Parts: sequence; structure tokens; C-alpha cells
Amino acid sequence: MNFEIAFVLLALVGMIVALIWDKMRPGMILFTVAASFLCAGIITPKEMLEGFSNKGMITVALLFLVSEGVRNSGALTQIINRILPQGHTTVCKAQLRILPSIAFISAFLNNTPVVVIFAPIIKRWAKSVKLPATKFLIPLSYVTILGGLCTLIGTSTNLVVHGMMIEAGYGGLSMFELSLIGIPVTLAGILYLLIGSKRLLPEERKDVDASEEELETDEKYHPVEVVLGARFPGINKTLKEFDFKRRYGVEVKEIKQNGSLITRDIENVTLAEGDTLVVMADDSFIATWGDSSFFLMIANGKDVSPKSNRNKRVLTLILLVLMILGATIGELPLTREAFPNIKMDMFFFATVTTIVMAWCNIFPARKYTKFISWDILITIACAFAISKAMTNSGMADMIANFIIGLSHNYGPYVLLAILYIVTNVITELITNNAAAALSFPLALSIANQLGIDPTPFFIVICIAASAGFTTPIGYQTNLIVQGIGNYKFTDFVRVGLPLNIIVFLISIFLIPQIWPFEVG
Repeated sequence: MNFEIAFVLLALVGMIVALIWDKMRPGMILFTVAASFLCAGIITPKEMLEGFSNKGMITVALLFLVSEGVRNSGALTQIINRILPQGHTTVCKAQLRILPSIAFISAFLNNTPVVVIFAPIIKRWAKSVKLPATKFLIPLSYVTILGGLCTLIGTSTNLVVHGMMIEAGYGGLSMFELSLIGIPVTLAGILYLLIGSKRLLPEERKDVDASEEELETDEKYHPVEVVLGARFPGINKTLKEFDFKRRYGVEVKEIKQNGSLITRDIENVTLAEGDTLVVMADDSFIATWGDSSFFLMIANGKDVSPKSNRNKRVLTLILLVLMILGATIGELPLTREAFPNIKMDMFFFATVTTIVMAWCNIFPARKYTKFISWDILITIACAFAISKAMTNSGMADMIANFIIGLSHNYGPYVLLAILYIVTNVITELITNNAAAALSFPLALSIANQLGIDPTPFFIVICIAASAGFTTPIGYQTNLIVQGIGNYKFTDFVRVGLPLNIIVFLISIFLIPQIWPFEVG
């Protein structure tokens, strides 16, 4: 083991420890690691900056704005209100109507705004039809993740892998290529949730409902649920240290933390990302802080999406459909021949859609920077540099040799399974984009050493890096529903682990059938 390999290995171990420790945002941690590789001469300045100009990364930024336009138009609120069954229904019948629809929507939109808008509406609806909301909120998060596996734009992970494939000299992924594996996985996941919900998902925790009824006695002030995000300045501080009331002008009445409802001695509770605070506030609180990046979600028991006119909603949906159709048709050979000087891919149509939405005021153009998750973009950009360092140092080849040696007599199927497990464990512990960054050079090295097509390994990374079902920290949407549904950590393990196994088995079986291990 030479100096460069040892340096990269130690830096990556330190990165994983820092990400798990969670004292700093992932983007800054990965930026620090990338900078250390630059200082050690393992990557060049050009290689460090390549990720910041990568088309996949910039497409992610544009899709944040497109998703905000859809959210701001009120179209999602209209859609979910039409999907939810009214009158007497059962959990299974309601899920059968709700889950496939949400999976379809999340295939084309960022998962987080879908859950942010749908979760409070579904919770209120469940109460009105006398069904436990806990039977719907974890499935809501899971089907948005599953739906995101079906298209190139369904999740940022797919675009990261797509960008890395292009950087490595491969063609990248087409708009619906992942649907060949994503649709079977999604259908199996929905079937599992329909069958397992009654037994595996918890019943409503009555102390929450009772507490909310007590809070709804003040006419001017009403209870508002606030889910704390990673950028909330009071993380790892107690309420007393942070003084929430002075900063935001509201009084905290309850804290929901890891399935526990805390109503006493709350001033001494240490706040953490994903905690749900129930505060007494008037309507000005949401108007002031509704778009703040400090909070993953703010729900006041009323409308959670801005009202807009019908024309704006229709225009938004037309633009979204045209973006998807344009990116799909733009990949056809006939289109490429007709427009040889214009690459009409997802980046092209996302750019056009974003500009039209801004000039039509579908999202507030003056505040456009607020709607982009810069930490995710920096994480993605630095992931490219880290991946390059793993390749340049020879560490990727060394680990690939080790993995191949362990499974020398079992063929590429076992290597595919090992790569899936490694990627999935990393995504459960840290972040999906970092998991893709660490796994991609391993996938490429394994395929090159075996002389086979690396595409099956790239597809496995897309699936495994997004399949964060087992823990609430594995995916941001899990954190959102944990608080609003008052779920415990063990609820996610009980429901999510079998789903992880199902997705793993289907992926390892089907991916080589769809993308064969062709000999190079």
C-alpha cells in the first residue's frame, strides 16, 4: 500500500466518521476531504472543480426550482385532495388508491416537496375518516423513494450516477431506462406495503391526538407542527439555550422525538434534526418562516401549499409534461439528426422550463436561491472529486481486487450483490450521494478487471443508494414523517428492513437479465 492509497483510505474513514457524528453539514465535510486530496497532489485543481460544472449536478439544481414551481402553483394540493378517498374506507382500499398515484408523481418530482405537502394533508384526512395516520405516513415516504427509482430525474442519486458515467466515457442513462428495474421494484414494494401494513405499521399513539385536542382551545393561536431541518441553528442545543420563543415569537408546547411525546421539562430537551415541535402560533408564523430552510416542514392544520389561480396550475403541469416528453424525445436518433448542434437532453429542457417558470412567476424569481439545496449540490460536486481520488490513487483497484478475491469462484452475480450491500449500508449511515460517490469507482474497477460491461453495476448503485428504508436517517423524507407520525426508530426497522431485502433480491435477479454482463 503506497502513500496515496493510505492517505485516501484514512481520509475516507475520517469522512464517514464525521458524517455519522453529524457535527457539520455533509457538503462541507466532503469539500474538506476533496481539498485534502488536492493538497496531497492526488487530484489536480481541474479534477477537483469538474464536479461543480458537471451537467448532472446542475440538472439537480434546476430540478429543485422546477419542483418549487410545482409546489408553489398549488397543483400538488389539488392532486392529493382528488386522490384521497372520502367517506367510509379501509386502510387497504385507501392505500391501494393513494400509493400508486404518489409513486407516479414522485418519479418526476423531487421527493421532499411531495412528502412535505402530502404528509399533513394525509394526516388530517386520516383523522376525518377515522383511520390511523400511522398506516399511511411511512408508506408515503417509502413510495416516494420507490417512485424516484423509475426515472432519471426521480432522485438526485440517479443524476449523480448518470453524470459519473458520462465523465467516465459512457453514454449515461436515458430518461426511462431505470424504469425497467424501477417499475418492478416499485410494484413489489407497494404490494408488500398493502399486505404488511396492518401487522407491521403501528397503531395511532393516542396520547398525541389527546394532546392536540387540548392545544386547540385558543382562538387566536393554534398548534403548528414544525419539523427541524439540518440547517436549523438550534441543533444539539436545548430549548433553554436556544430560546425558541424569542427568535420565532412562538411557544413550544410539545416535542416529538424518536416516537416519544415530550410535554414536561421541554426546556432541557436537546434538539435534533427531524424533531417535530408543536408550537402555539398565529398565521403570521407560517407567512414568515414557511419557506425557511431551517425547517423541513411547517403544517398548521390548514392549507400547507400556497393558493394560486387555475391558469397557473395548468401552465405548470403543461411545462412539466413538456419537459419530460422533450427530454424523452430528444434522446431519439431522429431528433439528434434533426438538431445536430443542440443536445436536447434533460439538462436542456430543465433549463428552459426553469426560465419559463421564473418569468411567469410560477416560483418567486427574486428568491430563487432559497429553493436550491446548496449543501446537496456541494456534496454532489465534491463526490466527483472524491471518486476521482479513489481512482487516481489506485485505491479503487485495490478494493476491487480484494472483493474479486473474496468471491473469485462465484462470478459477477456475487460481486453485484456485495456492491449493493456496501452501497446500501453507506447510504443508511451517511447520505445517498456520498454512497454513490464511494461505490462508483469500485463498480468501474471491478467491471474493468473482469472484462465485463459495468452498466449492471452502475444500475445497482442507483437502486442501492436510494433504498434507504431501514432507518429514519437513511432518507430525508423518512425524517419528515417520523415526527409528524410520531414513529419510533424501531418502526422503520420493522417495516423497512423486509422492504430493503425485497428490493435487494429483485434487483440482483433482474438487473443482469436486463443489462447483461457482456464480455468486453
